[in-house]
Amino acid sequence: MCFAIAALLIIIWAVTGPVFKFNNTWQLVINTGTTIITFLMVFLIQNTQNRDTEALQIKLDELIRATETANNTLLALEELDDTALEKQRRRFAELAREAREESERNGHRDGDALADD
Repeated sequence: MCFAIAALLIIIWAVTGPVFKFNNTWQLVINTGTTIITFLMVFLIQNTQNRDTEALQIKLDELIRATETANNTLLALEELDDTALEKQRRRFAELAREAREESERNGHRDGDALADD
């Protein structure tokens, strides 16, 4: 619906070009209008992405909470400060490195262990 309205406005603007002799004011109208709409759309898109991210975090928290062997300290991880997040990132990077080394010791090349699952 919004796309149709925007397309209709551009068509109206283009059709009125000869009436206004394609002058600077006529061009300024479309430039100003598109700038305002773009500005508002940035906030609309950001708000939508923020809500989507929040919903995703809640779903991930529920999966962590519902899994018996999961580490519940990872719930609401996005709430931690940068130092704590970096500590967690290093911890999981170390776990991943150890898992790769273990896989190599068992005769798997990188990626083979994942393909076998």
